[in-house]
Amino acid sequence: MISNFILAPILAHMFTSVILLFFWKNVQAQKVISVVGNVIAFFICLKLFNLTWEYGHLTIQMGGWQAPFGITFVSDTLSAVMVMLTAIVSLAVGIYSTAATNISRIKYGYFFIYHFLIMGLLGAFLTGDIFNLYVWFEVVIISSFVLLTLGGKKMQMEGAVKYVTMNMLASAIFLTAIGILYGITGSLNIADLAERVAIIENRGLVTVTALLFFIGFGIKSAVFPLYFWLPSSYHTPPSSIGAIFGGLLTKMGVYSMIRVFTIIFVPDTFMLQVFTVIAILTMISGALGLMNKRNIRRILSYFIVCHIGYLIAGIGLYTELAFVGVIFYLIHDVIIKSNFFMMNGLIQKIRLTQDIYRLGGLYKDYPKLSIVFAIILFSLAGIPPLSGFWPKIMLFQEAFRSENYVLLATLIFASFVTLFIVVRIWSEVFWKDLPKPNREEVDHFADFHLRGKLALVLPVIGLAGVSLFIGLNAPFIIEISERVAHELKNPSIYIDAVFNNLK
Repeated sequence: MISNFILAPILAHMFTSVILLFFWKNVQAQKVISVVGNVIAFFICLKLFNLTWEYGHLTIQMGGWQAPFGITFVSDTLSAVMVMLTAIVSLAVGIYSTAATNISRIKYGYFFIYHFLIMGLLGAFLTGDIFNLYVWFEVVIISSFVLLTLGGKKMQMEGAVKYVTMNMLASAIFLTAIGILYGITGSLNIADLAERVAIIENRGLVTVTALLFFIGFGIKSAVFPLYFWLPSSYHTPPSSIGAIFGGLLTKMGVYSMIRVFTIIFVPDTFMLQVFTVIAILTMISGALGLMNKRNIRRILSYFIVCHIGYLIAGIGLYTELAFVGVIFYLIHDVIIKSNFFMMNGLIQKIRLTQDIYRLGGLYKDYPKLSIVFAIILFSLAGIPPLSGFWPKIMLFQEAFRSENYVLLATLIFASFVTLFIVVRIWSEVFWKDLPKPNREEVDHFADFHLRGKLALVLPVIGLAGVSLFIGLNAPFIIEISERVAHELKNPSIYIDAVFNNLK
C-alpha cells in the first residue's frame, strides 16, 4: 500500500542512528554513514511529497487498529511540505557538520543524536495523534538538549539550563492540555477530536484548553512574553547545531499551532485576538531586541523571534490568503534561518569573531562567497524578487483588507527594522575595510583559505540556491501554499481521509 511509505522517512533516520552506534569511535565512518543516511532520507522524503501531491492525504493505522482507537499517521500537503523542508535542511546541515563539528563532539555521539533529532521532527510532522505529538516533542527536546550541551563549555551549560527549563514548562502545559482534552472528549485522535470538541456544550472549558495549547506551543515557538530563552541559548552551540535549532525547532511549535487550531479548535473572535496581540508584541520585542546587538549570532536569535511574529499574525488573520502567506513564509524561513547559521559559522572560521564591528573586508577578500551571503541576507530582508518578499506582501495585503491597521503597521515596522539590520550587517561585515587585526588574527588570516573546505561552503551555496529558487519561482510555491491553505480552511478533508483510509 502507498500509505505504508509514510513511515519510511522516520525509519530511515532511525536506522541511520542505529548503524552509527556500531561506529561510535570511528569518526570518518560516522561522517560517511551520516551523509549517506541523509541522502537516502532526502529521496525518501521527496518520494513521500510526490505521492502526497498526487494522491492527496495518505494515512496509516498502526497495528491494524482503525481510527480513533489506534495510532494514526497522516501525510497531508502541510505535513509533506514540512517533511521535505526537514529533508533539505538535514542534508545540508549534515554535510556541513562533517567539516564544522570537532572530533570530540563526534566521538560523544553527535551524528547519532543528530539523526535521532531529525527522526523526532519527522514524527511530529506526520503523527495524527495528539498524545504522540507530545511524545515526538519529547524526543526532539531530549535530543536537542544533548546536542546543546555537547562540549560542556560554561556558556553552553548556561544556555542549556534556560533552554531545557522553558521547554519542560512548555511540555508540562502541553501535557496538562492533553489531559483535559482527553477528559472532556475521551479521544486522542486529532481527526476524532475535531468532531468531539465541536459538540461540547461547555465552551468556556474548550477555550481554556485551547489557551493551554497555545501557551505550550507558544513557549516552544518563542513568542512574547516567554521568548527570552531563545536568545539566551541559541547563540551558545556550534553553527551546525544552531542551524537545525533556528531553522526547524521553533517551526515545530508553529506547525503544531496550525494543526491544532485548524482542526481541533476553530478559533473564535477571542482566540483570534489573542493570536493577533501576541503576534504584534512578538514582532515588536524581536525588532527592539535587534537594535543594540553587535554579535551576529545574537542578532540572528532576535530575527527568529521577530519573524515568528509574522507566522502567528497570519494564523490570527485566519483567512485563506493569510494561510497562503504563512505557509510561503514558513518555507522561506526554514531555509533562510538554517543557512544564516551556517553562514555565520563560515564567517567565524574566516575572521575568528562574530562581532560586526570587528569584521569587515569580506567582499574584498571573498567576492564570490559574499555574493552567496548577499542572497541569504537580502532574502531574509524581503528584497524583491527574493523569497522573503512574496509572503510579506500577502500578509500586508490581508491585514489591510481585514482593516487590522495596528497589525499592518507592526508588520511594516518589523520589516523596516529587518532591512535596517541587514543593511548594517552588509555594511559592517562585507563592505567596509577590515579593522586592524590582533596578532592571533593576523596569523589566522595568513593561513586560512577555503580550498579543501567544500563541505563547509557547498551546503551554504546549496541552500542559497534553494532560497533563490523559492523567490524566482514564486508561482510554484504559491500553488503549494494555496493547496495547503485550502486544506487548512477545510478540515473535513483531513477528517474524511483519516476515517475513510482510502489509500
